[in-house]
Amino acid sequence: MDSARQSQRGVARLGRRDFIKMGAGLMSTGLGAAVATSMSPVRAQSKAIFKASDVQPPGYPTVVATENFGKKLEAATNGRLSVQMFPSMQLGGEKETIEQTQIGAMQMLRVSAGSIGPIVDDINVVNMPFLFKSMAHAEKMMDGPIGQELLDKITANANAGLVALCWMNSGARSLYNTKRSIKTIEDLKGLKFRVIGNPIFIDMMNALGGNGVAMGYDQVFSALQTGVIDGAENNPPSYVFSNHYTAAKYFSLTEHLVVPELLVFSKRAWTALSADDQELIKKLAREAQMEERGLWNKYEQQAMEKAKAAGCEIVEIADKTPFQNAVKPVWNKYGPKYQDMIDRIQSA
Repeated sequence: MDSARQSQRGVARLGRRDFIKMGAGLMSTGLGAAVATSMSPVRAQSKAIFKASDVQPPGYPTVVATENFGKKLEAATNGRLSVQMFPSMQLGGEKETIEQTQIGAMQMLRVSAGSIGPIVDDINVVNMPFLFKSMAHAEKMMDGPIGQELLDKITANANAGLVALCWMNSGARSLYNTKRSIKTIEDLKGLKFRVIGNPIFIDMMNALGGNGVAMGYDQVFSALQTGVIDGAENNPPSYVFSNHYTAAKYFSLTEHLVVPELLVFSKRAWTALSADDQELIKKLAREAQMEERGLWNKYEQQAMEKAKAAGCEIVEIADKTPFQNAVKPVWNKYGPKYQDMIDRIQSA
């Protein structure tokens, strides 16, 4: 396990220039061919294998849904287009893989909306703490016109270099740590919690009384083991299936965030595709969105059962009002900018 993790980190340390060279070198075999820049209709119809990345391990809902997307794409194009999946941070953490997708060194990426917010500010609206009333509320946003509008904002952003294909479920995020059971907001004081590198999340954690530490997902497990951080915040499957539960035995269901996932495509690669191929990919992405949701619900239940069986202390937070009140300064700071969209989401 340690040697495999070291290998993954070695890959993650490859620089941007190395991945550009890698993409160029793979053109002759079809891998990375979709990033070829050509207006020729013949070239746009050539065979291509799209590299897809996910920080989560094999079997994780987003990984499975993307793999199945690739199988459908290959079947629909008689093998002309296909997907090669790289799970478990093989190509780096979210920051590194976003950059690789932007420059066309890989073509597909499953990434948290939390990591896209600093790139496309409009997306930060879904990163506000306690925005959604429930998972059903978040799903209604993802499936409806607001969800499509936000996807379009990513695609239209000239600096992002990404085409947003669909949303995926990632449940509600809660707190876990190595030190003590968190039952009240006072229990957070003095604890260092890893958060996604987004100013909203850092301010949120500080407002709750903890110390927000921005850190890549690929670093969290070792940081928990070595005491660099005391805890983190994430959904139950990430807590369990990335082995964080073996180091952090206290899991408190604060459910302070419902941050959706995104499946995005490299805009450089996208422009090399025909209009028909683009429409096919969009159609299959929508199917992947709904398939992943069903997989997620089962996986989340399995994660909770595994954590309980391992002796983790699962704390239900009956009254979240103190937590909601504590993050009001975050809403005062960031909310006005997104107020129109917030009103639309909350009234959905």
